[in-house]
Amino acid sequence: MTVRNGREFLAIPGPTNVPDAVLAAMHRPAVDIYSGDLVDVTYSLLDDLKTIFATEGNAYIYASNGHGAWQAAISNVLSRGDKVLVLESGRFAVGWGQMAKTLGVEIEILPGDWRRAVEPGAVERRLKEDTTGEIKAVMVVQVDTASSAVNDIPAIREAMDAAGHGALLMVDTIASLATMPFEMDGWGVDVAVSGSQKGLMVPPGLGFVAANDKARAAHQNADLRSSYWDWTAREGSEHYMVYCGTPPEHLLFGLRKAVDMLLEEGLPAVFRRHALLAQATRAAVSRWARGGGVDFNILAEEERANSVTCVRVVGDWRPQDLLDFCRETCGVTVGQGIGGLSEEAFRIAHMGHVNAPMVYGTLGVIETGLAALGIPHGHGGIQAAVNSLAGALAP
Repeated sequence: MTVRNGREFLAIPGPTNVPDAVLAAMHRPAVDIYSGDLVDVTYSLLDDLKTIFATEGNAYIYASNGHGAWQAAISNVLSRGDKVLVLESGRFAVGWGQMAKTLGVEIEILPGDWRRAVEPGAVERRLKEDTTGEIKAVMVVQVDTASSAVNDIPAIREAMDAAGHGALLMVDTIASLATMPFEMDGWGVDVAVSGSQKGLMVPPGLGFVAANDKARAAHQNADLRSSYWDWTAREGSEHYMVYCGTPPEHLLFGLRKAVDMLLEEGLPAVFRRHALLAQATRAAVSRWARGGGVDFNILAEEERANSVTCVRVVGDWRPQDLLDFCRETCGVTVGQGIGGLSEEAFRIAHMGHVNAPMVYGTLGVIETGLAALGIPHGHGGIQAAVNSLAGALAP
């Protein structure tokens, strides 16, 4: 017996739900790539991406996923033999660093705990040891979707400044952009990367990079540059050069609509919506944790992301059993644990095109699964989520 017939819910941390309005914007014929509407769409998006990244620097759009944006950032500012410091707080900064290694960059991983955010003091201490400036860049994620840690990017910038170090600060915002504040210029970030399939509410296939003047200066001497990713080539005079060939037209039409929706809501309101829904989710998990069968992966409350919550298994039950129940019996797809947490956790996404009933529905199904499968948990998680949101929204 199932109760899944009806609209299914997707609660994984990417790809996220695509709004009907974005799908409708993509449902149109192909157009000329050299003139007309598409040209206007491109340059308006480049301007608006700068607004979303909060930078006066340059923005670039790639037909790629987030890993492509990673490679674009690496290849445009680094050279073979350069050394980068990778700040571990889960899977993804390390993955970014490993990509740099395959391109000929030397990497050093500053070890971290998958249950904590990056410690800025450790960054400062390591950079102070680098008296010769061997480290050319520091790579970090704002939110790691594997662990659900959120890193304090301004504090990391302050640590770099306190060390008197000139390395580039390179930040992955793939799981954070348009879900929480990111102030590229205000926080002293030199290179930022993101993707279309999370907070920006568009299907996978677009990668983004933003770069300030310091990064553009490093670009001039980078020897990893290649024709597809190269910033200079993408600043050519003809429209198709922005994409190194045929533009990903329909994804761009979708992105234009998604960005319009975000700007119409207002970025402060977008961030507040995500914060409230994240708080409601955490209220439910806190209540479930009282029963001893689950717990937060991230130990410190202030280090828990507003886009995704990673829930650890306590005891000997299999998270896959819960995920299967949610999907096959109730029609809700919840995120599986990945990396070092693949058999030890599940992940609840609350990012992008998401609202209160969607979060309540997801949490309700998870609580139903915990009960139906006899997994130890504290009762009243849904009521705790309701109380959290009601308290925040009360006049």
